[in-house]
Amino acid sequence: MTRDTLKGWLALSPLLVFLTFYLVFSLLAHDFYSVPITVAFMVASAYSLFLLRGLPLDERIRVYSRGAAHSNLLMMVWIFILAGAFAHSAKEMGAIQATVDLCLWALPPQLLLAGLFLASCFISISIGTSVGTIVALVPIAVGIAGSLSQLSTPLLVGIVVGGAYFGDNLSFISDTTIVATQTQGCQMSDKFRMNARIVVPAALLVLVIYILLGRNVGAVPPRADIDWLLVLPYIVVFLTALCGINVMMVLVLGILSTGLIGILRGNYRFFEWLNAMGEGILGMGELIIVTLMAAGLVGVIRHLGGIDFILQRLTRRIHGRRGAEFSLAGLVVFTNFCTANNTIAILTVGNLAKEISQRFGIDPRRSASILDTFSCFAQALIPYGAQLLMASSLALINPIEIIPYLFYPFVMGTFMLLSIIRPHPQTT
Repeated sequence: MTRDTLKGWLALSPLLVFLTFYLVFSLLAHDFYSVPITVAFMVASAYSLFLLRGLPLDERIRVYSRGAAHSNLLMMVWIFILAGAFAHSAKEMGAIQATVDLCLWALPPQLLLAGLFLASCFISISIGTSVGTIVALVPIAVGIAGSLSQLSTPLLVGIVVGGAYFGDNLSFISDTTIVATQTQGCQMSDKFRMNARIVVPAALLVLVIYILLGRNVGAVPPRADIDWLLVLPYIVVFLTALCGINVMMVLVLGILSTGLIGILRGNYRFFEWLNAMGEGILGMGELIIVTLMAAGLVGVIRHLGGIDFILQRLTRRIHGRRGAEFSLAGLVVFTNFCTANNTIAILTVGNLAKEISQRFGIDPRRSASILDTFSCFAQALIPYGAQLLMASSLALINPIEIIPYLFYPFVMGTFMLLSIIRPHPQTT
């Protein structure tokens, strides 16, 4: 092993320390709740600062802090704060229960799973953000699970999160779509058509699976009269999101609607509404801390050359177009594991992916589709990604519990992998 190779693997070792600490101790305890993910990141972060031992301590902390201060990551933090305020104030005023009652009333019990998946797909492709979809639908999914004992909370949350990736991958206003098409030099409409050939059949197959699973859902207990006014905050969120309004403004409007309706209806007083928002924001504390620590860890790995090292390792032995496509997939998947953010992963490998595509004759639409799809697939596998952390925080479950129920990302990734293995046309 050469000195440069050893240096490269050493630069990546903080990620391995995190995964080893979290997984090994959780498996030893036979309980993934036994090891707080924040502690695992704290251990890995301390180790990463040790690797910067050639720098003064203040400079080491600055390197770590610059990673945590990435604008995309901080934007997610502001969304988490607003999402917490909206989710808890909606819960306290009774909006979630009213919406659950509406869903149970409107859908036959056998179609609840399929209906929830379709709603998640539709909302995510309309608003272009998986996190926004999760904020809107996970509380409803949790409420449905509480009303129907035969349906587990991780299953229903997994349905929502899986459908949320459909829009994250395909929507014209999704940040991953925008970054993938811009870095590869193709039109979003062209990438959409190329991508739809793979992900739409995957979504249809998953829909059939949910229809079959739904056959075992028994009769829904009779519901009380639906309070339509209490459903209004979620209607406000859905409609404003579908109109393409920025997700932060959507959440602000949702928060204001919970206060206006809740106070007028007497569900809570003004200061109780403020306290509900405060409790919701505090409930996002662990999620925000994990997000910042993960970003800081990535900042150190990048400073040490770990990202550049793995990009070089994955691209040095490419042979033919099929091998080049596998390399594009491997690049974005591994980078996504390191950054815990699919948009940043695409940004990181975008220019290199374009060079590989041009060298081996890969259509820009195809390379953009590969980057976008596999980044969403990888994002679904990491328990420290924003989507699973947000969903688990809202549902009060461990993110590891959700992963086995993410049917759509697994099927989507399999379909895309098969499209690389078998010959495929490069033209529309």
